[in-house]
Amino acid sequence: MSKFEIYKDKKGETRFRYRASNGEIVFSSEGYKAKASATKAIESIKKNAATATVEEAAAPAKKAPAKAAKPAAAKAKAAPAKSIAKKVVARAAAAKPAAAKAKPAAKAKPKAPAK
Repeated sequence: MSKFEIYKDKKGETRFRYRASNGEIVFSSEGYKAKASATKAIESIKKNAATATVEEAAAPAKKAPAKAAKPAAAKAKAAPAKSIAKKVVARAAAAKPAAAKAKPAAKAKPKAPAK
């Protein structure tokens, strides 16, 4: 039989999860400060799930592969947004001249008629 399970997470917040009849977790909730809030969310799901529509969302754009992780000390100090924007603009500007310098292929000269 499927069921909702209410539990406390490591941070002490109340969460719930829904287990299918085969015991697998189908979904888990966000953390709630009060158990009553988690219970209300469960009741809302029970009430509204039967009439919910199914919509297919567009696939998210593919992201570039993640770069190697930096040491924790480097992560703690975040760069200001202006600095990041300047770097992005500088990279884009650096890429443009390389493309502009590319020479078009030379056209082949027509052969002179044989005498």
